[in-house]
Amino acid sequence: MGIPGQTAAVGRRTIARLRWWMGGLLFASTVINYLDRQTLSLLAPFLKLEYHWTNTDYANLLIGFRVAYSVGQTVFGRLMDRIGTRRGLSLTVLGYSIISICTSMATGFRSFAVFRFFLGAGESANWPAATKAVSEWFPKHERGLATALFDSGSSIGGAISPFLVLWIYSRWGWRPAFVVPGLLGLVWLIVWRLAYHSPEDHPRISLEERAMILRDREDDVAVRGDVRLRWRDLLKLPQTWGTIIARSFTDPVWFFVTDWFPIYLVAKGIPLKDSILAIWVPFVAADLGNFFGGVASGYLIKRGWSVGRARKAVVVFGAFGMMLLIPTIFTNSLYLIVSLFTLATFCYASYSTIANVLPSDLYRSDSVASVSGMGGTAAGIGTIIAFKLVGHVSDAHQGSAASSFDWILIAAGLIPFVGMLLVLLLVRNTRATEQGLVRPI
Repeated sequence: MGIPGQTAAVGRRTIARLRWWMGGLLFASTVINYLDRQTLSLLAPFLKLEYHWTNTDYANLLIGFRVAYSVGQTVFGRLMDRIGTRRGLSLTVLGYSIISICTSMATGFRSFAVFRFFLGAGESANWPAATKAVSEWFPKHERGLATALFDSGSSIGGAISPFLVLWIYSRWGWRPAFVVPGLLGLVWLIVWRLAYHSPEDHPRISLEERAMILRDREDDVAVRGDVRLRWRDLLKLPQTWGTIIARSFTDPVWFFVTDWFPIYLVAKGIPLKDSILAIWVPFVAADLGNFFGGVASGYLIKRGWSVGRARKAVVVFGAFGMMLLIPTIFTNSLYLIVSLFTLATFCYASYSTIANVLPSDLYRSDSVASVSGMGGTAAGIGTIIAFKLVGHVSDAHQGSAASSFDWILIAAGLIPFVGMLLVLLLVRNTRATEQGLVRPI
């Protein structure tokens, strides 16, 4: 029997290692996604003065984004499994790019809140879609690195955004700073529509690469056959809860860094104009951490470790490293704070890579985005709770703003450690594995 799509490649010029070009598209999508969302956090110190927002007001803007982002991950995750990555991501990127451009027309708190809500809904699709694409395009021994590639777009986007956004703001004001990322999203969408297809029918994939990818999927035949698991079926599995906890106990820490780090530094008495490079450095460390997590787990698998053992080793490393956030409460030194945040974000990103790759390790393609989306929803709920507490407590202790963040940093160091213990307990071979409901790990 021939390979599906075999005739499509005949007579056409193929592209070597085409799967990594697809990974590059997912990386670019994540970069633009983070440029869009970081714009508000970078401009927050200025917009707070212009519109007389309190920290609670700012927290509510972030929460509005998170509510839509949280619900959207589960909804769009299921949508991706039903209509496919290419079509689903096209619709959502088009939507949030238009919303980003329209944010330039905001006139106050309410209009900002509406635009941020819809931006969060559109952007929520990126991670479930990218995780699904990785499961479709990459064999299991490369999925960690491929996940690190697209996930590193968050740190690259975060690292680029201070230079781009603040440069635009210094010359033309805050409104154009929202327009440019939206335009970049529309440009990306054109490339995506032209370049992305599934491995089965991509006209530029070589026969060898297609055969390698499809051969790796043969294991799916033993996993549930043709039965599509529903949400409630997935939620009965301990492995699903392990993947949910891996995200929900760590993502709020990352979003604290991305959305509150500039305000935290100002609260420590460090002028924002003196700390632009400081804001940039932890994002670069996170980028390196993404690749470390993917490469390290892949290396261990090649050394003979089981997939589960290799992934868990990186989770343990990441959880211990994130505890380095706690010592920052004892210093006002910019260099020491940045150094500790840098090490912690490196470890977070290693942990995050594994959290994102677990759905593709455990589930067949038609459930990957659904499970990834549920993890994102739970992470969003945790982030909403954290942001609400941060805004409330920091406003209640305005006379000693820095100290009001202390308990948040202690929690940020300890909660991922608890999450690590639960992941070790839940993500393992169980009766569900024997029944063929999930892949062995």
